[in-house]
Amino acid sequence: MKPDHLSHITDQELLEKFYASKDNQWLGHLLHRYTLLLLGVCMKYMKNEEEARDCVQQVFLKCITELHKYKVDYFKSWVYMVAKNHCLMKIRDRQGKIATEWKDHMNEVPEEEASKQVHVEKDRQLELMEASLKELNPEQQQCVTLFYLEKKSYQEVAETTGFSMMQVKSHIQNGKRNLKLLLEKKLAGR
Repeated sequence: MKPDHLSHITDQELLEKFYASKDNQWLGHLLHRYTLLLLGVCMKYMKNEEEARDCVQQVFLKCITELHKYKVDYFKSWVYMVAKNHCLMKIRDRQGKIATEWKDHMNEVPEEEASKQVHVEKDRQLELMEASLKELNPEQQQCVTLFYLEKKSYQEVAETTGFSMMQVKSHIQNGKRNLKLLLEKKLAGR
C-alpha cells in the first residue's frame, strides 16, 4: 500500500468533501485508511484469509452505497460495525445451511450449535442497539457514542463536544435510558 498523501486530512474532513461533491474518490482515500483494520475484523470472524479479503471488498461496496444514502458522523466506528455485521451475516448464512442439513439427520440441536445460536442472538441484539442509538437525539447520540463506544471520560466528552460536564452527564444518562426503552420496544416487537 502506498502512503496516504492525504494523511493530514481527518476522516471527518474527507467525509465532508465526499458529501459536498459526491465524488467516490474521497471515499476511496477514506476506505484505504481502514483496509488493514477491516481485514483484521473480517479475519477475526471468517478465520480464512481469502474469505476475509472477499468480505473487505463487499464491505467497501456496501460503504459506498450506504454513504450515498446516509450521513455518518463517526466513520471508524461505523465502518467497523458494517464489517462486523457483514461477517456475522455470512456466518449466519453458512450456519443456516449447516443447521438445515443437520435437522435432516438429527432432531435435537447439538450443544455447540445452541451456543452459536446464543452468539447469533446477542449479535442481533447489538444490531438493534445500533439502530436504537441512531434514533436518539444528536446530543445524546454523540455523548453516548463517545462515552461507551469510544471509551472517553466525561471530561474528554465535554472537551470534544463543547458541552458542560453537567450537560454531558445528563445526555449520557438520558441517552442510556432512552436507548434501553427503544431496545426493549424493538425486542418486544420481534
